[in-house]
Amino acid sequence: MLRDKKAVDRSMNFIEIPFQSAHYDQACQLRNKILRQPLGLDLREEDLSAEVDYFHFGILEGERVIACVLVVPVSAVKAKVRQMAVASEFQNQGLGKKLLINMEDYLKQRGFQLLELDARISAVGFYQKLGYEVEGDEFLSVSIPHQKMKKSLSSEED
Repeated sequence: MLRDKKAVDRSMNFIEIPFQSAHYDQACQLRNKILRQPLGLDLREEDLSAEVDYFHFGILEGERVIACVLVVPVSAVKAKVRQMAVASEFQNQGLGKKLLINMEDYLKQRGFQLLELDARISAVGFYQKLGYEVEGDEFLSVSIPHQKMKKSLSSEED
């Protein structure tokens, strides 16, 4: 169902999601549905206890998480973006871009200077449009091809 983009933008809010909150549970369900189940995997079978130390972000429509992403702090200045998911009915409407831009701003304000991620090959172009650069060779992860990518959040090169 396509929605009026201006109406969609007004009704959606970027948030930091507290670990083990109701929004966190919704984000896990979304990650499972979009990223794991199509591969025959189940997020509920994974140990998520380390996620207490991650940043969790989402976009809400009302109180419903419709897009989410995890960020793992690697050091005081570097972080790894993981498991970005957008609900099927909201894909291709700019929510992934909105989520990443807001997440990048949040992290930059907290002193992070470099982001890295492992993109599914099908998403490499999306990340490149947002300033991420390919690094190294393609590799397999969770049985599908991925590409390492990085982006500097600082104005100077690292």
